[in-house]
Amino acid sequence: MSVIDEVKQKTDIVDVASQYTTLTKSGRNFKAICPFHSEKHPSFFIYPEQQSWHCFGACNTGGDVFSLIMKKEGLDFGEVLRHTAEIAGVTLPSRAGQATDKEKNDRLYRINELSADYFHQLLLTSPSAEKTRSYITRRGISNQSVNAFNLGYSPNSWDSLRQYLMERDYTEAELITAGLIIEVESAASHDRFRNRLMFPINDAKGRTIGFGARVLDDSMPKYTNSPDTPLFYKSSCLYGIDLAREAIRQQDMAVIVEGYMDVIAAHDNGFGNVIASMGTAIADRQVSNLKKLSKNIVLALDADTAGEEAALRGIIFENSLGAEVKVAILPKGRDPDDVIRESKDTWQSLINEAIPVMDYTFDRVTAGLDLNTARDKSLAVDRLLPIISQMNDLIRKSHYFQKLARLADITPNQLQMIFKNKAAERNHGKSFNKGNKVAAAPSHNILTSNPREEYYLSLLLQHPELKTLSSSIMPEYFENSENREIFNAYLSTENISSLKETLDDFIREHLDSLVAKSLPDKNLEGRLSDCILLLKKESLNLCVLLEKKMKLRIFLSTLLRPGLNLDYIL
Repeated sequence: MSVIDEVKQKTDIVDVASQYTTLTKSGRNFKAICPFHSEKHPSFFIYPEQQSWHCFGACNTGGDVFSLIMKKEGLDFGEVLRHTAEIAGVTLPSRAGQATDKEKNDRLYRINELSADYFHQLLLTSPSAEKTRSYITRRGISNQSVNAFNLGYSPNSWDSLRQYLMERDYTEAELITAGLIIEVESAASHDRFRNRLMFPINDAKGRTIGFGARVLDDSMPKYTNSPDTPLFYKSSCLYGIDLAREAIRQQDMAVIVEGYMDVIAAHDNGFGNVIASMGTAIADRQVSNLKKLSKNIVLALDADTAGEEAALRGIIFENSLGAEVKVAILPKGRDPDDVIRESKDTWQSLINEAIPVMDYTFDRVTAGLDLNTARDKSLAVDRLLPIISQMNDLIRKSHYFQKLARLADITPNQLQMIFKNKAAERNHGKSFNKGNKVAAAPSHNILTSNPREEYYLSLLLQHPELKTLSSSIMPEYFENSENREIFNAYLSTENISSLKETLDDFIREHLDSLVAKSLPDKNLEGRLSDCILLLKKESLNLCVLLEKKMKLRIFLSTLLRPGLNLDYIL
């Protein structure tokens, strides 16, 4: 038994949940008003036998005791494990490797901090930084923002930073690991950033983890970032998050822009809830980090093709958020920096008038179509129906289903028939036969493991080529917190090595067991497809069963005498 399993077995989810809401016995289970959103009728259920929970209301998600605490307290997995272990009286093993990794990472944090201060002081005082200072003034960046964002200047030198850090007893190997110098086989290593305006990138705790850099001439690329390091993963980072987190909490809204300058302009003008994705490719890990602060996300991306594509990808994040993503429509040819500096009122209006990303998708998909023709109506259905089908929120899904039916000038029943026919075509030949069916999870040990989830993850981890076939799986399908954490991290990383660096130390043991699991080497796509269908079916069946039970309870309460305990009937 792993230490995570031991902590789970010594932690009663009923005791934990009762700290957040008032539980009422409902047969063998418990029900309550959901602690995560306002509601009049209980939609939050605790299942003691499985040590799991599920909200059938606005959250439409569930999991184990760890995910419950993570969602309520806004903590990551490692923080919850350590806190829960202390309460449960479980001593987490002290591993030499952990201590070594922490020491190495602490030195990398210090290297980045020293480098950021070095660049910042050069920007403020060096004669060679005059062109950079002029650029900052020309862009309208205040001295306050220069200091708040710790902007800097990297000199036009091959090894000035390298020498500066090595004089402070840091090794060349450490500087290469930090991504600050580049190793060259046939020559001496040299500084990565030269003659650039420097943007230190901090994590939510304010620790510098990497750098962005902008050239000051016409050379390309205009912007470059640190490479992936043990501290820095571009797909997990949000520029300005350390300065924006309190404003995001207070305003219960996060505005995502693309660039460093967009963020600085926003903060310079009083819009403190703005952060950047450092490019148009917003990743699931970034959204997962944001939803601890707020589920209300507005995408304010440049009005170009790349920005449009990034906004359209925002649809996939709605399921994990459990909330609607919105898009602020910027004027053609203008980026947030331009709009904000020209008129703060215009910017505020654009944010206030942001439209749901699904409506934006309808507008973009149909923009070039003639919906008076049968051909283009069919194209609209082909492009929009698969997107709508991925939505978890049944009410919103129904809304856009009807909207598409009106657009195509057909009835919802006819559209439903089209959907079923297309689904049948996709699933043709993928029958559940004895040769590729995944074994059902055993009834025992459900507290600490979920064989089907683990089988699915093992397939993905051992066969990366299958990743593209898993776009329809959502984190909410995983009840086990370790499996959910691994899946979330897997979506944002390229290989096992990067995945390990992303995960908490104690989950790595679970990851290793999944990678080492013995699997058949035939019909991999068929096995993965079966797993996907079964995971979806399990999630759907649970939701449908309890939704029917809740409706039956409401119906019976109108017929039977007041005060009768319906739990004995249901």
